[in-house]
Amino acid sequence: MPSSHGGWFRLVAVAEAVSWAALLLAMAAKYGLGQPLGVTVAGWVHGVVFTAYVVTCLVVFSPLRWRFRVLVLALVASVPPLASVWFERWARRRGLLERRESQEPTFWGRVGYALRTLN
Repeated sequence: MPSSHGGWFRLVAVAEAVSWAALLLAMAAKYGLGQPLGVTVAGWVHGVVFTAYVVTCLVVFSPLRWRFRVLVLALVASVPPLASVWFERWARRRGLLERRESQEPTFWGRVGYALRTLN
């Protein structure tokens, strides 16, 4: 099992792409061969993995100190088939999946500070 935020992101990104591919194959079987059961199963699995990908993006972007536009790109990459793998490779090449130490607060730290200040 992954031990870092980047490792978890990689695992879920690849799983999302695999579930997309399975859904596409199931759709081909449904419309080409008249076998609808595959879409029922693959669609459900892809829905769960897609949700896990979105949640994982929202969880890891702060500890990995992604800029907001990187988060948006990661979320957009969940829509086209297999784009999550492209994003994962792009982010890995740029070092965005490695945890960086900084004195600046994380995004969620800033949100918490703002909420405490408002009270």
